[in-house]
Amino acid sequence: MTSEPTSPPVVPPLHSPKSPVWPTFPFHREGSRVWERGGVPSRDLPSPLPTKRTRTYSATARASAGPVFKGVCKQFSRSQGHGFITPENGSEDIFVHVSDIEGEYVPVEGDEVTYKMCPIPPKNQKFQAVEVVLTQLAPHTPHETWSGQVVGS
Repeated sequence: MTSEPTSPPVVPPLHSPKSPVWPTFPFHREGSRVWERGGVPSRDLPSPLPTKRTRTYSATARASAGPVFKGVCKQFSRSQGHGFITPENGSEDIFVHVSDIEGEYVPVEGDEVTYKMCPIPPKNQKFQAVEVVLTQLAPHTPHETWSGQVVGS
């Protein structure tokens, strides 16, 4: 009986992927035009602002437990999906994202609102308004519903 030396099975070496692996977070925001532009991969432009969908549970819980503030809508752009609120106490304007507006009307300049505040990561130095409720519509101003119907004038 002759025995020939057997060679170990050939196993291909492991290689790291040629392109980096990118997580799918943050999710693409609905209606965001940034993701539709050609030539710019979406992985290079993550959203710096937490929306209602991407905010962590703990940040949402802290904001919900916080005090309610009053202010006036300074500006809101439905097409861009954000705007600003001037606080009643006169401090710096506060950012508001479309996903944080409760109710059926699109805010316009002069609408009175109530809101809670949530810090904006990563440094948590600035705040954004969450749970925004329109309490008083601006008089003599046409308002639009989210479905597009114009109400009042």
